[in-house]
Amino acid sequence: MMTKQIRVPATYMRGGTSKGVFFNLSDLPEEAQVSGEARDQLLMRVIGSPDPYAKQIDGMGGATSSTSKTVIVSKSSKEGHDIDYLFGQVAIDKAFVDWSGNCGNLSAAVGPFAIQSGLISKDKLPENGLAEVRIWQANIEKTIVAKVPMVDGEVQELGDFLLDGVTFPAAEIAVEFVDPSSSEGSMFQRVI
Repeated sequence: MMTKQIRVPATYMRGGTSKGVFFNLSDLPEEAQVSGEARDQLLMRVIGSPDPYAKQIDGMGGATSSTSKTVIVSKSSKEGHDIDYLFGQVAIDKAFVDWSGNCGNLSAAVGPFAIQSGLISKDKLPENGLAEVRIWQANIEKTIVAKVPMVDGEVQELGDFLLDGVTFPAAEIAVEFVDPSSSEGSMFQRVI
């Protein structure tokens, strides 16, 4: 069945050793701005899943678990936070989006995306230096603080920071996971 194409602004970004497609929540079609089948179907189609050939040729996914990822960012409704961050791990060969976890690698790209998308108020951003972005990671209900380098009022992407598993150097973005092992909503599970 043929349906009308839609335009959905998105940004393809690398964070750490992962890549994903980033969306501003308000740019998604209205029915995909809330969790559910419409959102999952849209994100799977963008990534190119499910793909029985496991190649994701018809989508933005890279046919590996570290490149079949989506991120949704919005202004935060949580006190003391700038933005909310929702992470979706898209299965390659199945019709499934896992919303239960976080991607620590892509957490490093959330702050720059939010700044470049205008989700962080300009008065909070230094002309030069480190912008501190307070992120509410909605999947795991945890706070993340990203320290994003700024030069001449823009996110600094170039730099000499080398990361194992990544070919070219870039600017370093320090990421702090605040209270990651608290008893409620822990990022880490104790195995007995």
